[in-house]
Amino acid sequence: MKKISVPNVSDIFYAGSGMLLLRELDQVTLYDVQQRRPLASVKMAKVKYAIWAADMSYLALFSRSMITIVNKKMEILCQVNESIRIKSGIWDESGVFVYTTSNHIKYTLINGDHGIIRTLDLPVYLTKIKGNNVFCLDREQRPRILTIDPTEFKFKLALVNRRYDEVLHMVRTCKLVGQSIISYLQKKGYPEVALHFVKDNRTRFALAIESGNLEIALDAAKQLDEKACWEKLAEIGLLQGNHQIVEMAYQRTKNYEKLNFLYLITGNLEKMQKMMKIAEIRKDSSGHYLSALILGDVRERVKVLRNSGQKSLAYLTAMTHGLTEEAEFIKSTMFAEGEKLPEPHPAAVWLQPPPPIQLQEQNWPLLSVASGFFDKAPVGSLGGSTGQPGAVMGGAELVGSADEVEGGAWGEDADLVLDDDFGPGVGDEEGKGGEDDGPGWNVDDDDIDLADIDLPAGADIVEAGEGEGYYVAPTKAPSVAQSWTTNSQLAVDHILAGGFESAMRGTSPTPLDERPIGIADFSVYKTHFMSTYQRSRVLLPTTHGVTGNYSYPLRNWRDPVGGKTPSLPAVGVTLEQVKGIVLAAKQSTTSGKFEEAIERFREALLWVPLLNVDRRQEVDEAQKLVETCREYLIGLTMEAKRKTLPKEALEDMKRNCEMAAYFTHCKLDLNHQILTVQTALNLSFKLKNKKMAASFAKRLLDLGPKPDVATKTRKILLACEQDLTDAHKLDYDQFNPFDVCPATFKPIYKGKPVSKCGFCGASYSPEFKGQICNLDKCAAIDVDASGLKISNSSR
Repeated sequence: MKKISVPNVSDIFYAGSGMLLLRELDQVTLYDVQQRRPLASVKMAKVKYAIWAADMSYLALFSRSMITIVNKKMEILCQVNESIRIKSGIWDESGVFVYTTSNHIKYTLINGDHGIIRTLDLPVYLTKIKGNNVFCLDREQRPRILTIDPTEFKFKLALVNRRYDEVLHMVRTCKLVGQSIISYLQKKGYPEVALHFVKDNRTRFALAIESGNLEIALDAAKQLDEKACWEKLAEIGLLQGNHQIVEMAYQRTKNYEKLNFLYLITGNLEKMQKMMKIAEIRKDSSGHYLSALILGDVRERVKVLRNSGQKSLAYLTAMTHGLTEEAEFIKSTMFAEGEKLPEPHPAAVWLQPPPPIQLQEQNWPLLSVASGFFDKAPVGSLGGSTGQPGAVMGGAELVGSADEVEGGAWGEDADLVLDDDFGPGVGDEEGKGGEDDGPGWNVDDDDIDLADIDLPAGADIVEAGEGEGYYVAPTKAPSVAQSWTTNSQLAVDHILAGGFESAMRGTSPTPLDERPIGIADFSVYKTHFMSTYQRSRVLLPTTHGVTGNYSYPLRNWRDPVGGKTPSLPAVGVTLEQVKGIVLAAKQSTTSGKFEEAIERFREALLWVPLLNVDRRQEVDEAQKLVETCREYLIGLTMEAKRKTLPKEALEDMKRNCEMAAYFTHCKLDLNHQILTVQTALNLSFKLKNKKMAASFAKRLLDLGPKPDVATKTRKILLACEQDLTDAHKLDYDQFNPFDVCPATFKPIYKGKPVSKCGFCGASYSPEFKGQICNLDKCAAIDVDASGLKISNSSR
């Protein structure tokens, strides 16, 4: 039996084999019994119970009115505060913590989402949960079994864990209702899922607009028929390039100006002429003149000016464009006898608007994207949408007829010109016959009586649908780029294929702390991703009006296509190119251009994860490049910061000397080491720290500087050896190994707690845990990272 003395511990909880949880006054500590030292702790006062999940991956600590969920590293995942006392708690088999208060059974997920499962008449104490049954004890210690409905928290858990097949199954089979589940889905960014639960047209419209589902939004807008809805639908339709929906929305809201502009940009001159007539009927002189100007109709322009009383402009327009009869009519009817007429400019020319090259009748083309789980099922089959079926997305359906709204979509003044020209009404099908069909296709009148035909003996007539003579279209093969994501686990190959999301996840749906190098902020990678993707394919032009063909450069182009070797994209940025960037950065360092050098080292560092190499030796070289960039970035950023500090006060001089001393411990090239030690020697000697200056002088002589520098260094060394003392105490111990924190530029000596960047490996003080690294500007500090992966080969 061994005795372990741990002060200030008020209670002990189980924590697995060889581990204990120690409750102190204001925290709970995970203690290793074998090593006799604390491993981690979490701040929480007055903890009453500690309940582990079945796999010991999560721990629930709860006091009188607060629950804290932590992982096995004692990192807080979420906290839930209750207004009344918490009675008991237990982990569900799916990883949800279920607990009881005086009058409720509640739940909380590890991401902080929580809610109520059911109400209670009397308090109970949970012992086990299995399926829909809760096993518990009441206050008389009698066992009881309560039935619960776990659908809500299982639905949320599946949604959080991205198990969309389970979500879709629950939507189809379970009764998930209530405004709370709709609000939850909106909050979590799943409006397309919320659409399956909503029957109210106003809510359906808002969710459809948020998710970009124009078909459902159009259906809801028809039911509501409100101006605000049509305006919002037109705005979203314009963003998606669906100008047919936009046209219908503008018609419903009678927005003639925007509708006129829509016809202009789509090149529909025929409808613009109708808009001009409508403007004339509405007595809209400005719109009438604008339409005439765009269409190049000079007579209409003269007519508008004459009717508006602009006799001089009307006369000049007619004379300039050779309309002498019109000009004479204006002169005789609008000008008095002897009144001076305006003179046309002798150099005036007729500016005729250019005709549109191509009429844009169809919607703008959209990119093909992979449909998700929720896009494959119609809304009506999952939640039952109300009212009308989904709208047809064809041009005839969306333009509409004038009879759909009271008085026509254009109003009473303009309903005479749109019925026959804007296509069939909403709901009509093209090519479908009606009661008034003509006789042109009455094939039944001349039908053949098969009984009058003599067939040969033994002839076998196969009825329709009985044989196998039907055609099944082959399944479309995946594109070349799509196969790259299957054939390779490298981030650069996924980027080349357009799979930015899978590249960011490390080519698998893993959480942040399991990504290969722990990158949390990809904003600095935008230009790298785009430039990499742009070189993945080559467009080969064809004849005019025909879409070009894409060709995909491959790095294993010598292997036969469709053979055993999978196709992989060609390599763009190589290891040698990254080495060239590092070499240029070192040259900038030698020239003293520190800001330029920092940008180049960071650029080289960011390109390393996007490399693709074959041999293990090249992987090791890439790792060394990362280390080189890290050391130079630490030193150069620290030196750039030092140069901005004031130098007048004593404390400022001491801080300058400390940072120069830290710079000498960065692993740089020999010529750069000489410069750093020389700087530290000068500053320490000026500060009267002669013992420290003597050590730098010896180091500088050992590095083999130039003869003139060596001579000066020896003179300084002789002067320092007369009095080997330091006038000021600095935070610098050259004999104790340390790393420099890039955030504070202070040393972290050996044995002190340290947090490392998962990408570049820089060491930080523990208070910067979870923040973005100052060197690479993208990776999180102190996250578990599996390491750099830039090769598919095991050689």
